Amino acid sequence: MAAHTSSAPLLWRLHQRRARAALETLLKQTGSRLALLAELTHRCLCSSAADRTSMAEKPLVTAGNNFLLDYRGEQDVSCSRRDSRGCFVNPWTTWQFPSYSTIARLFLMEKNNSNVPSVKERASPLAFVGPKRYRDPPCTVEQIPRLDAVVISHTHYDHLDAGSVAALNVRFGSGLRWFVPLGLAEWMQKAGCENVTELDWWVGSRIPGHDDVTFFCTPAQHWCKRSPVDENKALWGSWTIVGPNCRFFFAGDTGYCSEFKEIGKRLGPFDLAAIPIGAYLPRGIMKSQHVDPEEAVLIHIDIQAKTSLAIHWGTFALAYEHYLEPPKRLREAMVNHGLNPDQFFTLHHGESRMINHKDLHSSS
Repeated sequence: MAAHTSSAPLLWRLHQRRARAALETLLKQTGSRLALLAELTHRCLCSSAADRTSMAEKPLVTAGNNFLLDYRGEQDVSCSRRDSRGCFVNPWTTWQFPSYSTIARLFLMEKNNSNVPSVKERASPLAFVGPKRYRDPPCTVEQIPRLDAVVISHTHYDHLDAGSVAALNVRFGSGLRWFVPLGLAEWMQKAGCENVTELDWWVGSRIPGHDDVTFFCTPAQHWCKRSPVDENKALWGSWTIVGPNCRFFFAGDTGYCSEFKEIGKRLGPFDLAAIPIGAYLPRGIMKSQHVDPEEAVLIHIDIQAKTSLAIHWGTFALAYEHYLEPPKRLREAMVNHGLNPDQFFTLHHGESRMINHKDLHSSS
């Protein structure tokens, strides 16, 4: 028995060598399609009870494009991390959340320019406290065209509204697919969402029947909290959507960090990006969690966006800047970088715009 057991690793390594040799031969002789089949065979041979590695943990290059479904093993990407309490953390040195005393001091000392007439709704679990909303939604859920999927960036109330989730479920039901970061699936399911896909940073997934469109959860520098006891129990993120003819990037809520260059390198260039430009003052509090317009332009550059739409401004009184300041600073920042300001634009609430990249970039 001892001799039989000790010879098993040698036989295993022999199988691995033969499988790899077959892959290399096929790659030279028959091209990528048969090579992909050989790689599948190799992984079947090399998946074992000894190392418990499944094919799902090491996905193949997806058919029809050059993207992986899992980049977590690639060099220079930032994977999600948890601390000793099981809470997610930001892995970059650019994350420096201020102390509560600093928050109190800055909010008391700096001038608040955000006081404008508001409606009754707040981004809060309570009706009498929390950021006020000063612009109504431009449409109702009933007026939205048919949806196939929704992506959620994080759990804050201005980005994840229970009433909106419920209304979307009533309107679209099981035909709607929800893509969320790690730790959020349980909340979504309790809210009545039937088809929920929970993803880690740098992992992609698809809707059944739509294999030509891939949804990637990508990193962002932010945090999560909906109650006093759930801080950072769920992950936050940006989203990259790759289709056969177009690529879209949604930054969610984020401070500026180095990972946007990696997103551009791996998944760009993007035809359209949605990047936040508001809620950035006082800077000593907001810098780690919310980009200002100048940093938003850096993200636009880092991800290699052809065109970007400015979001996260002019709706909730989340910070101290005047609500009309972000678009002005955005335009100035684009000019300072020698870029066409029309390539990173704002919209009035409810406005639509057709984008012709050929015309737009010929005028830059």
